[in-house]
Amino acid sequence: MCSRVLGLVREQIFAGMFGAGYAYDAFVVAFRIPNLLRDLFAEGALSAAFITVFTDYDTNKSKKETWQLASNVLVFFGILLSCLTLLGIFFADSLVHLLASNFSEISGKTEITVLLTRIMLPFLVFISLSAVLMGILNTKGKFFVPAMASTFFNMGSIVGGVSFAFLLPRFGYPAIVGMALGTLLGGIMQLCMQIPTLRKCGFRFTPRLRINDPGLKRIITLMIPAIIGLSPTQINIFINTNFASSCAEGSVSWLNYAFRLVQLPIGVFGVALSIAAMPVLARHSAQKDIQGMKETMVSSLTMVFSLTIPATIGLILLAEPIIRVIFERGAFTSFDTIATANTLAFYAIGLFAYSANKILVPVFYALEDTKYPLYGAFLAVGSNILFINLTIDSMQHLAIALSVSCSMVLNFLFLSSVLYVKTNGYSVSYLVRGVCKICMAGAVMAGFLFWSRSFLNPYLTGNLLQSVSALACIIGIAAFLYGALLQLAKLDEFTSVTSKIYARFKR
Repeated sequence: MCSRVLGLVREQIFAGMFGAGYAYDAFVVAFRIPNLLRDLFAEGALSAAFITVFTDYDTNKSKKETWQLASNVLVFFGILLSCLTLLGIFFADSLVHLLASNFSEISGKTEITVLLTRIMLPFLVFISLSAVLMGILNTKGKFFVPAMASTFFNMGSIVGGVSFAFLLPRFGYPAIVGMALGTLLGGIMQLCMQIPTLRKCGFRFTPRLRINDPGLKRIITLMIPAIIGLSPTQINIFINTNFASSCAEGSVSWLNYAFRLVQLPIGVFGVALSIAAMPVLARHSAQKDIQGMKETMVSSLTMVFSLTIPATIGLILLAEPIIRVIFERGAFTSFDTIATANTLAFYAIGLFAYSANKILVPVFYALEDTKYPLYGAFLAVGSNILFINLTIDSMQHLAIALSVSCSMVLNFLFLSSVLYVKTNGYSVSYLVRGVCKICMAGAVMAGFLFWSRSFLNPYLTGNLLQSVSALACIIGIAAFLYGALLQLAKLDEFTSVTSKIYARFKR
C-alpha cells in the first residue's frame, strides 16, 4: 500500500510538472524498455523460478548449499543483466525507433527518448537483483521489508527525481532527464534496503560463479520456457505502445496515467497476495501436497475477487472525480482528465482477471510446468492484435485499454480451465459461491455509488477541498457498506480476517 500510494504521488508530480504530451510521452517510452526486461527477469521468470528452486533447497538441503545457491544466482544474473544493459545502451536508438517510430515526426522527441533510455537501462540490473533478494526473504518468512523496498524506489524517484529536475535545467538539460536519474537512484535504494534484513537471516554473500551448479541449471531450465511464456505479454506492450504513439499526442501519457492508477489495486491486492502465496504454493509442491496447493489457490482467488471486483466498480463509476482530484493541476488539464478517466474505466474491466492471473501463473511454476502460461500468453497476444485492429480507428487509444482488459479475461479463463484439468479438479463450487456473495455485495455498493455520485456532484466538481472530502466520504461509506454485506454473507476469507482483527483488539 505504501509503495503504490507513493507511486501515485510520483505520477501526480509527473502530471503537475509535465502534463500529458511531449516530455512525459518520451519518459514513458524510455522507461518501458528496461521495464519490458524487468517484467521478464525481475517480476516474472527469474523471481518465480528462483523461489521454486530456492524453496526446494531450503526444505530439503543444508543451509550451506542453500546460501551457496543464492550467491551463485546473484553473481550469474548480475553479470548477465549487466551485459544486456550495455547492449541496450548501445542499441538504444534502434530500440526507440522500434517501440515508437512515430516520435520521429515531432522534432527532438526521438532524441530525448533515446537519452532517457540510456540513463534508465541500468535500472534493470538493480531491480532484478532486488527481486532475487525478495525471493530469499519471502521464502524465509520475511514479507514486510521486501514489500517496503519498492517504497524506497518511489522515494528515490520522487526526492532524487524532483531535485535533479530542478537542478539540471541550469546546466542545459531538460527537467525530464532529472526524473530519469531519480528512477535509477530509486532502483539502487530498493536493492540496498533489503541487505540488512538478509544478513540477519544468516546470508553471507560469496562472490563465486559456478556455471555447472545444478540449482542454477534448474533455475535457468525453468526460466527459459517462462521467458518465452512472458514474452507475448511484452510483445503486447510493444504493440500497444506502437499503436498509442500513432494516436493523438498525449495518448501514451493518458494510457500510462490510467494504467498506473489501476495498478494501485493490482499491486495492493493481486501482487501482494501473489507474493504471499508463492512460497506457500512452492512448499506444497516440494512436499507433494497437491490438495493443500489447490486449497491455497482457491482461497487466494476468492480473496482476490473480493478485493478487485468492488475496486473495479469504484474505478468505473468514480473514474472522472478520482482523476480530477489526483492529477488535474499544473500542466494537466481538464481535457486530460476526461481522456484519462475514460481510459481508466476500460482498463478497470480487466482488473479482476489481471490480479487473478498473478495467482494462477505461480501455481504452474510451483508445478514446474510453464508451457500453459506460454499458450495463454500467445492467446492474449492474438486477441489483443485482432481487437485493436478492429477498433483503433473508431476508439483510438481507448481501444488499447479495452483490448488489454479483454485479453486478460481470456487468459484467465484459459489458465483456470487448464489448472482444473491438470490438478484433477479444484473446488469450483466453493469459488462460485464466494463470487456470488461478492457480486451481490458489489451490486448494492454500485447502487450506492451511482446515487451518491449524482447527489454529491456539486461537491465533486467543486474546489480541491470539496472534491477530496466528497470523494473520501463516498469511498469510505461504500467500503464500509461492502464490508458489512460480506460479513453478513459470511464469506469465509473475509470473516477470518475480521475475526482476527476483533481478537487482537479484544486482547
